[in-house]
Order: sequence, then C-alpha cells, then structure tokens
Amino acid sequence: MSAATTTTTTANPIQCDIDLDADGKHIGFLRLPHSVHRSAYGWLPIPIASIRNGEGPVVLVSAGTHGDEYEGQIIVSRLIREIDPAMVKGQFILMPMANAPAAEAGLRTSPLDDGNLNRLYPGNPQGTPSQVIAHYIEHTLLARAQYMIDLHSGGTSLVYDGANMMGLEPRDAEEEARVTGLLKAFGLPRAFLYQPNPVNVTAAARPQGAICFLTELGGGGGVDAALVEQGRHGLLHLLGYIGLLHGALVPAAPPATARLMQIDRKLHYVYAMDDGVHEPLVGLGAVVRKGDPASLVHFPAHPKREPETVYFPGDGEVICKRAIAMVKRGDCIFQLASERRARV
Repeated sequence: MSAATTTTTTANPIQCDIDLDADGKHIGFLRLPHSVHRSAYGWLPIPIASIRNGEGPVVLVSAGTHGDEYEGQIIVSRLIREIDPAMVKGQFILMPMANAPAAEAGLRTSPLDDGNLNRLYPGNPQGTPSQVIAHYIEHTLLARAQYMIDLHSGGTSLVYDGANMMGLEPRDAEEEARVTGLLKAFGLPRAFLYQPNPVNVTAAARPQGAICFLTELGGGGGVDAALVEQGRHGLLHLLGYIGLLHGALVPAAPPATARLMQIDRKLHYVYAMDDGVHEPLVGLGAVVRKGDPASLVHFPAHPKREPETVYFPGDGEVICKRAIAMVKRGDCIFQLASERRARV
C-alpha cells in the first residue's frame, strides 16, 4: 500500500468545530492534531465555513491546496463574507486554506511533511498531516457533496495564460453533456479536459459520486485583480446554474464562452534537460508545432558552452510557462493544450 492510499475503516482524527448539519452560516476550524515539542497536545487550525439552508445541492469550494496560489484564497474568503443563508438552497462548504500549513508558509507544499495535497488522495487517516487532510476532504467533505471546485493558480514557478478551468475527460455521452454544461456555466475562456490521475482531487471525487473542477488563474506568486474577479464571476454563475445560489449575486451570464481543449501528458509538457538559465523563445498564447524551438538553456558558469535548445514535443497552444529563469533537469518550462477532439 502506497503512502497516499488507505482503507476507510480507520476514523480520521480531524475534528470539525462547526456543525456541518446545521442550517445558517457557521465559521470555524478543522482541528488537525499536531503533537510537537512546543505543544504536546496541540492542533493546527484549518479554516472552514458552512452556509446551509434546507434541502438542495451541496457544493464544496476550496483554495490553498497549494499555499503559494493566492487568487482562490481571496475568492473563497470573500464569498464567506458575502453569502448569507437566505441566498442559498442547499449547502455551501468553503475552505480558503485547504492545506493551511502550506498556505501560512506561502509554499506549494507543507513545511510539516513536504506534502503536496493534490498528489496525496485518497489520503491516510494515520499518515502525515497532509495525508490526513486529504483523507478528510475525500471521505468526510466530498462524501456529502455533489460538486467540488478547487481554485488553483500557477503558484510561484508557473504562470497560466489568463483564467482557465480543468476537469476529467468524461466517461460517456451522458457525463459529457453534464460536464460540458457545467464548464460552460463557469465560463472561463479555456476548459481543459484530461485523463484521471488517482492521486488528484478530481479523481478522488468520482468514488464519492461528485464532480470536481479546478481553476488555473494566472500565477507567478502574485495576484491579478482581473483574474480574481473573473474567477469569482464564473464561480457565482456556476452556483446559480446548479441551483445552490439565488438572488442578486448570481450574474446574468458567465464571464466568457469556454473553449473546450485537451491536454496530452506525452505531447503537451516541455521540460528542461539541463541545469541552467531558461530563455523562453515563445510567449503565452503562442501556437506552436512539433519541433519548434521552445527555449534556450544557457550555462553562465561555463560561458564557452553553447546553449542547449529545447523543442516542443507536439502541436498546441502555449497555456502555461515557467515564471523562474533558473532551471534544473526535469523542470517544466511550458505546457500546451489543443482543441478537443469530438467524442467518437
């Protein structure tokens, strides 16, 4: 059994200090047990809110899965303040800092265990802090939800081209109609569909009977106010579309018309093959062909050495690029996507 997998028979040690079954707005913490030298019987706070009003869809929205991705943390915090129970039919569960130790440190991974929360599903209730959080999200929160939206951006090392959505490739025509309807209701300019990776939260939602989408809103370790607003707009429209949110906060239309695109793991990722300084040869939004030059990797410590050229392995549109010039072998420097092929 891998570190990320577990059975579900062991109780998760996280305690929630709000009542998720109660109507009204409740704001508190998940208490993650953490016994260390300075606090033998301590716990770490993970912010959580529940806004519930009777029967209806249950939607889980999270941010801070990666602690250096900030647009989503702003959006979720704002929605906790803005939305009242009278606007809701169903339940809205919000987590602005899903991996709170990582978010407090401003790091992609947790300083407690180096855990990447979106690579640890289905989690382990007896594992590291990040594994325990993953297990609680899947087996306690996702287990009661029909929908999950996990808000991401490129973080410190990557920048995405504008506002984007990501979801799993549908398994059949019925699921395709449902998924594409939801993506168009969110209405960010691009929607990427990809094959499931069992350690990601999008795949973890399926056994719980839920549909999960991610966003990718800019990145580079900063905050783009326009992307915050676009992501918030799309999320509010989606919440209205599925019948959870009602009233003046629901926009009349989505922010954009979504282009359905696809990502190929073999053809759409470009990696540095040497340690050095990466000079990108194309920008975000560029349309490239297989064999086009992508980057020059320079070696200032060995100035007589000619730079190495990195080439694109497939055709596509540049949707993401590395934000940092220094690279090591294996660092992703570009990500591509292509127009989605119609289902046969």
